[in-house]
Amino acid sequence: MRKMLKILALTATLTFTPLMVADEYVDKNILIDAEDAIKLIGKENVMFVSGDNADVYKLGHIKGSVEMYAHHLHHSDITGEMHCAPLYRCLDDAEAYIGSKGISNDTMIIAYDDFKGPNATGVYSFFQSYGHKNLKVLNGGRAAIMKIDPEQIIYDEIKEKAKADKKAAKPAAKKLKEAKKGKIKLTEAQVAELTAIVKKSKAKQKEYKAQMKAQEKNLLVIKGDEHVEAKTYKINKDNLDFTHIAAKDEVKHAMEDILKNGKDSKYVIIDSRSMIEIIGERKMDNVARGGHIPGSTFMEWSKISDMKNKKSFKSAKDLKDAYAKYGISKDKTIYAYCMVGAGRGSEHITALKLLGYKNIKVFTGSWDVWGNDMNLPLKR
Repeated sequence: MRKMLKILALTATLTFTPLMVADEYVDKNILIDAEDAIKLIGKENVMFVSGDNADVYKLGHIKGSVEMYAHHLHHSDITGEMHCAPLYRCLDDAEAYIGSKGISNDTMIIAYDDFKGPNATGVYSFFQSYGHKNLKVLNGGRAAIMKIDPEQIIYDEIKEKAKADKKAAKPAAKKLKEAKKGKIKLTEAQVAELTAIVKKSKAKQKEYKAQMKAQEKNLLVIKGDEHVEAKTYKINKDNLDFTHIAAKDEVKHAMEDILKNGKDSKYVIIDSRSMIEIIGERKMDNVARGGHIPGSTFMEWSKISDMKNKKSFKSAKDLKDAYAKYGISKDKTIYAYCMVGAGRGSEHITALKLLGYKNIKVFTGSWDVWGNDMNLPLKR
């Protein structure tokens, strides 16, 4: 059975891979599909890095991976000041943190999240800014690996059988319960028959539970804590990459140009947050003020993540259409922000990079910095 499922999974991989690459993103060096990534799980000098939070990681992560929650990659003090902006963290802090995750300079990093994209791209943007070259985003994240893992297929089949059996025994259990409360009357023979059904179902559930527990050790996506040995990571200042990150002064200049020139401005500032954050009704973390950067274009990150197919990004065509609808063209210099930059903001910048846009930057301080700086204007 297990061998047959592995063959079927491999066949599916060979069948569907050509369709996956047919999207033809301009930049083909960012994404890695599950079919290629699955071969690298457990390999030396390869580290899968989850951008989801610690709780999500414990509930399910790729075997051998580590957790680097995207929301915590950006470091600011209590006043929202980033001391090494536009870098997410100062060099010594970044080196210590990266090394603590068992990552060295020659490690291939595959960033992933549940499947949606923002947290994976946050990890991607973080490492890219420090000049790490061997770097990919797993398109479809953890869900994509689970979908093609033959052992996961076996596990899910057992789980479905347990669910179906439990459902089949429910009417019998319900009748026994109603009889006990005096709502219905049952003969001794009926009680015996129904009791036997429930008893058999409980025994089967116990068997299924044991089978699932035994199968868990074979899965590529597992539950539990992080296990990692620290390594040394060194950042070469000459390799720092500021191409796709920006600090508040640069974004402020863009805002002033947008307010002055309107649609004729050569800049676009994308606010990737939800409307409740944009209008200032919802404030997060220690930010003093709610609202948005004046002149921003409101384009929530969910418009570019492929929720239907559980992929981190929509097709190249759908992405082009989405950005065209909002007037976000390649001739503009584009900034994207969210709460902390690494996440919803980086999702936009990575999508634009896939499409071949050049002048694109994550505002790494994002609303955490802007909302706490009383000298910066805002709108609600």
